[in-house]
This record gives sequence, structure tokens and C-alpha cells, in this order.
Amino acid sequence: MFSVHLVANALWSWLFFYWQKGGLAFAGIAVLWCLIVATILLFWRKSRISALLLVPYLAWVTFAGALNWSIWHLNPETLG
Repeated sequence: MFSVHLVANALWSWLFFYWQKGGLAFAGIAVLWCLIVATILLFWRKSRISALLLVPYLAWVTFAGALNWSIWHLNPETLG
């Protein structure tokens, strides 16, 4: 699960910055957010400290998602 969410993280960067696909990038970050939550839940069973260390990352991705949404909606002509 950890590896899958790392791939999703890398994909978001390509979707948003390189391909400039705001809508797809937002969908990708929503999937990434769900994968991080799933990873936290899986880690919780093995090591609560490891799970808790992922919480700031989840907060950061939440903030990035809000930025993605607002940039996409403020620039629809460039981030189709």
C-alpha cells in the first residue's frame, strides 16, 4: 500500500505541473488522500508511531488538494 500511494504521489506532480490537467490532478490527489488514509490504518495495526508520523503528510496533501482545487478553478483556460 505504501508503494502504491508513492506512485500516486508522483503521478499527481506530473498531472498538475507537467501536463497541466487541473481536474485530473484533483482526482488524483483525492485518490492519493484515500491511499494515505488506508496506509495510516494499515500501519496502525503494526506501529502506532509510524501511523501517527503519516498524519502531517495527510494534512499537507489536504492543503495541496485545496490549492489544486482553487488554482484549477481560478485558471480554467490553462488547467483544463
